[in-house]
Amino acid sequence: MLSVHPNTQKPNYPVARKGNQVDTFFGVEVADPYRWLEDSDSAETRAWIDAENTVTFDYLSRIPERAAIKARLTKLWDYERFGTPSREGAWYIFAKNAGLQPQAVICKTKSLSATPELLIDPNTLSADGTVALGAISFSDDGRHMAYSLAASGSDWVEWRVRDVATSRDLPDVVKWSKFSGASWLKDGSGFFYNRYDEPKGEALQALNKNQKVFLHALGTAQDEDALVYERPDKPDWGFGAGVTDDGRFLLVTQTEGTDNRNRVFVRDLSDPASAIQPFLDAFDASYSVVGNDGETFYVLTNKDAPRFRLVAITRRHAAADAWTTLVPEAPGKAVLENVVMVDDQFVTVWMIDAHHTVRVYGLDGHAGAGVALPALGAIAGPTGRRSHQEMFYSFGSFLYPTTVYRYDFATATSAVFKRPALAFDPSGYETVQVFYPSKDRTRIPMFLTYKKGLERNGTNPTLLYGYGGFNIAVMPAFSPAAAGWLEMGGIYAVANLRGGGEYGQAWYDAGRLQHKQNVFDDFIAAAEYLIREKYTSTPKLAIQGASNGGLLVGACLTERPDLVGAALPAVGVLDVLRFDKFTIGWAWRSDYGEPDRNEVDFDAVMKYSPLHTIEPNTAYPATLVTTADHDDRVVPAHSFKFTATLQAAQAGPAPILIRIETRAGHGAGKPTEKVIEERADMFGFLVRELGMTLPAGFRK
Repeated sequence: MLSVHPNTQKPNYPVARKGNQVDTFFGVEVADPYRWLEDSDSAETRAWIDAENTVTFDYLSRIPERAAIKARLTKLWDYERFGTPSREGAWYIFAKNAGLQPQAVICKTKSLSATPELLIDPNTLSADGTVALGAISFSDDGRHMAYSLAASGSDWVEWRVRDVATSRDLPDVVKWSKFSGASWLKDGSGFFYNRYDEPKGEALQALNKNQKVFLHALGTAQDEDALVYERPDKPDWGFGAGVTDDGRFLLVTQTEGTDNRNRVFVRDLSDPASAIQPFLDAFDASYSVVGNDGETFYVLTNKDAPRFRLVAITRRHAAADAWTTLVPEAPGKAVLENVVMVDDQFVTVWMIDAHHTVRVYGLDGHAGAGVALPALGAIAGPTGRRSHQEMFYSFGSFLYPTTVYRYDFATATSAVFKRPALAFDPSGYETVQVFYPSKDRTRIPMFLTYKKGLERNGTNPTLLYGYGGFNIAVMPAFSPAAAGWLEMGGIYAVANLRGGGEYGQAWYDAGRLQHKQNVFDDFIAAAEYLIREKYTSTPKLAIQGASNGGLLVGACLTERPDLVGAALPAVGVLDVLRFDKFTIGWAWRSDYGEPDRNEVDFDAVMKYSPLHTIEPNTAYPATLVTTADHDDRVVPAHSFKFTATLQAAQAGPAPILIRIETRAGHGAGKPTEKVIEERADMFGFLVRELGMTLPAGFRK
């Protein structure tokens, strides 16, 4: 048996200089003494980063269990896994990772029974595996693939084009693209994409405004790309460009930050003289075009249906009173999350209590067959085109490793295409869904996964995860890290908080802007439920979240420092007064408001912003902040300033540490080895700070 006792000696933190920066908001003076840490490339900041990492990695290196944890996580990650395939012309295309490859490779095959060939291996593009493959898109005939590459975790990508048959690149290169896909003209002569002007100044911190839509013609230089659409009068507008399956229309979807409302514009590509025209222009709801027959478009929307419906809209008669409802909003609490046209039918994905069901509907809206799923869980996909008689989807859950299925419309049956074999036996564990009351008595769902026969005696180490924002639902998913935590004897808890999309628009609205406190109340109530029901106790409970979830963890540990034994805020939005000053941060006003322009928003934010709710001389729980030096989504200054402030305020013995990854970003595209190292450090930290004893067989 391995055992360890919590650390009782506070680390010797680096000295962080306190400046005299003070800002005034609506007559309120707010000090920002660590503003200098926003300059991540200054010599002073780099020295602070190096000193903090020295303290953190010295602490982590002294945890005797860490080596065993890393070894076990490495073994759990070392299994062959696959992405959801798509059919592109004569080819089937899918991602594959042999186990410990830094990045997944893309494979091609003309037969599902044949040995796949390599289409592209991003692991050959950098020595350390930090160049990652982003979005990919294929011409209609499957001849060419446009693909994007991101370096060191940045959101900036470069687009390139590859000949699928030869697996060789064309000379085309497109730079300064971000938050973009690629959509091909029907004849494959070029593709539409989005880009920004080349940044003036620091590319990883400069604001991203004035996105534009361009058309890149194959075989030409980027400076010859045709500007398709821009709105210099609307610098906050972002765009997505897509060509309809019949090739006739270009659809330009306009968004404003992360607001889930949008506009749709249309251009008739069959008419060279046509211009982009408004189609759904009220900006009053979410609109997603899933297909069309001529000028009749099939649209998934929450207009007059907070949990979404599918409607048919004729371009010339687009007023809401002229729509035809094909799949109505479901009674109860089911959310129509996704619709894909395959086999000349609508494949609908429904979310009910944070898990999925799938049903097929005819073009007239008549309900057809359901697609049987193997357990309570979630799917990725489905993929397929309207002319196909097959589709693919991936299914997974906390104890169901992600498995790829092929659905045959002729027989209305699913068959396994790829099933992983890994060094984890889920049969000894179980997942249950519970519901608990939040502070205002709202019923909140939560998944709990643990070893069968668990004794509820308040001593079980528990990791509670949450997100709660941006209309994003947290669904059941398999994770090698979570499997490792279960083998360590832990409970893995996932709470479905307000602010997410689990129950539609009303659930989202109840957790944003002036209602953001509801999210923190929901998470705190989840922790209190776990303690009250004796699953765990404060010294054995840790909370975890990333990005907006990092804000969640930061807000809860400053609001209730007495509640948990440890906190893991990752790449968090921790200075909510200045979130909109860097890169794409301004886009998050849908959830956080405009605290520098609106006094109501300022008052709301100041009650929960983690940086601003730290109280001096307070005993805070053990905290390991994680961030990365190339994070240009949530810039690392959030984590830097929060850590410096929390270290200065800490009155208790628990450590306040920050782990700053290099050549990495917000999380997407992080090499496998870096992911394993980070998780091993997190779990090692929890072993020490929660006083865990690892099972005797954990090394196996």
